[in-house]
Amino acid sequence: MEQKTKLLLAEDDENLGLLLKEYLIAKGFAADLYPDGEAAFKGFMKEHYDICILDIMMPKKDGFTLAKDIRIINSDIPIIFLTAKNLKDDVIEGFKIGADDYITKPFSMEELIFRIEAILRRTSQESLSAAEPLFTLGKYTFDTRKQTLSDETDTVKLTTKESDLLKLLCQNANKVLERNYALKS
Repeated sequence: MEQKTKLLLAEDDENLGLLLKEYLIAKGFAADLYPDGEAAFKGFMKEHYDICILDIMMPKKDGFTLAKDIRIINSDIPIIFLTAKNLKDDVIEGFKIGADDYITKPFSMEELIFRIEAILRRTSQESLSAAEPLFTLGKYTFDTRKQTLSDETDTVKLTTKESDLLKLLCQNANKVLERNYALKS
C-alpha cells in the first residue's frame, strides 16, 4: 500500500479550511488542518509532512513567521502560500522566506492540485537521487526522511543541519572523514 502524500494546512478561515481539506483528501492526499500558525507549528513538530500550505494572515502566528520557523527545522520541505495578500511586496517577501509557490485568493482548487503535484514531482526526483533509509546506531534509530532520532522511549526531531550531518556520518560509517569534506557536503 502506497503512503499518501501528507499536507499541513494552516488556514484560519474555518469554512475555506474544511473545504480545502476535504477537496485534497478527495484527490488522494492526507491533510491536517490547523486554525492558526502556533497550532500549525506544534503539529509540524509532531508529524511528518511532505508539503505545507500556509495562509499568511492568521492569529497567534502569521504565515510568514510560521514559514521562517519551519525553515529553521527543515530547509527542504515545500511551502506554498495561499493568501489574500496580493501586493508585490508580500509576494516578494514570501519568496524571500523560501516559498516554493505563492497563490492569491480567490484561487482555483484544480490549479492548486496541479501546483502541488508539480512541486512534489520536482522534490521527489531530488530525493530519489539520494535514497533515505533508516539507520540503526546502537539502541537508536535515525529516520532520515522524518529527521528524527529515536530509542525505545523517546523521539527527538533534528534540525536539517543535524540530520544532514548525521546522515553523512552514517553513510560513511567506519571511515575517517576529513573536516573539509564534511563541511562541503
